[in-house]
Amino acid sequence: MIRSDTICAISTPAGQGGIAVIRVSGKDAVAICNRICRPARKSGTLSEQPANTVVFGSILREGRLLDEALATVFRAPRSYTGEDTVEISCHGSVFIQQELLKLLMANGCRMAAAGEFTQRAFLNGKLDLSQAEAVGDLIASSSAAAHRMAMRQMRGEFSRQLSELRRQLLKFTSLIELELDFSEEDVEFADRNELKQLAGGIEAAIRRLVTSFDTGNAIKNGIPVAIAGATNAGKSTLLNRLLKDERAIVSDVHGTTRDSIEDTVTLEGLLFRFIDTAGIRRTDDAVERLGVERTFRKIEQASIVLWVIDLTADAVPLSEEIAERCRNKRLMLVLNKSDRLTEDALAEKTAYYRRTGREYTVISAKSDADVSALERRLTDIARFLHTEGDDVVVSNLRHREALQKTAEALRRVIDGLNAGVSGEFLAQDIRECMHFLGEITGEITTDEVLGNIFGNFCIGK
Repeated sequence: MIRSDTICAISTPAGQGGIAVIRVSGKDAVAICNRICRPARKSGTLSEQPANTVVFGSILREGRLLDEALATVFRAPRSYTGEDTVEISCHGSVFIQQELLKLLMANGCRMAAAGEFTQRAFLNGKLDLSQAEAVGDLIASSSAAAHRMAMRQMRGEFSRQLSELRRQLLKFTSLIELELDFSEEDVEFADRNELKQLAGGIEAAIRRLVTSFDTGNAIKNGIPVAIAGATNAGKSTLLNRLLKDERAIVSDVHGTTRDSIEDTVTLEGLLFRFIDTAGIRRTDDAVERLGVERTFRKIEQASIVLWVIDLTADAVPLSEEIAERCRNKRLMLVLNKSDRLTEDALAEKTAYYRRTGREYTVISAKSDADVSALERRLTDIARFLHTEGDDVVVSNLRHREALQKTAEALRRVIDGLNAGVSGEFLAQDIRECMHFLGEITGEITTDEVLGNIFGNFCIGK
């Protein structure tokens, strides 16, 4: 699987900029760059430079100057890929970038495939597979929380936890398999009660990781917040205020919003995915009914539900149906249009909703009054729902599926111990647990899996 040819690619974003970085990696990386790069000072050729050295010089094409650039030399195995690597920082002209790539390929490089530098880092033992996937998450992170989660995984915290669980399983499967070698002598090396206790502890740890996926997915893709309520309560106006953009059509006509509108925004380092939904009311309009059905589906998917109430309308309690649908959600009543009421009327309305015992906040989405207070409350709720402690959080669907299979195999181990099954069956189930954990870190993998993972990376990383 390990290819020894030399690859190159632009590692900075596509287009024109102040600086562009072209990365070259492979056994001939330094030699190829030596042919096109002439150091400016009398410090020897590029091939003579020690590791971790930055050299200023000229990029020459057929003896003519193409650009002046910096070349950073990394020597194997102390580089990102584990191979000899040169990173050329040139001026960001698209013409210069393309000509430099042509020059490198004319001298023996080939264009790197998507994610090939990181794939080589994995194959050369610089990263395990979960750490390599975290590199992609780090590049894609759009909030402080997502960045922090990706950094922790990239630094190996998740891998170390899995390795410890796998080590414990290996110890016991070794003892059980040793028993099989002495089956005729009827000896027991592995204490069944101790194994049962160990399997139960590992299963609990695995299930905690599986459960953390909802949190990790929300941090990675945005904490889902459904904005729901009756028609004409001001949901679309509130969405526009939260997004600081006119994303939704606002009208006094009931039933304007017939489909859900989603967009993300970062508040205090947390990514939120706000979902404006169709107003809920009884209607004979077939299209509007579909919109209401979709609203209920979005409520089911949300972590937080903002139920928007028009303070100028008659005060009504939350229906039992809506309360039931929001039972496992963090529900907040958003009492909107406060600017249209007198102080006395506002006090009377808020007193009514206070008596319901539900959490509420008062705003005027149209005038932007107290929307910032609502944003602060949302970030407080999000931090409560998705704690920022030291626990490892799973954010990758592939990891969750492997962990679920591990938990199922562990349950078979525990059931087998309770039923007194033979060591052969126990050993097989424990080996399956180790197999699924190994799939996460890449100790067990296939070309197809690697292709799917690294194919989603950008070229140049």
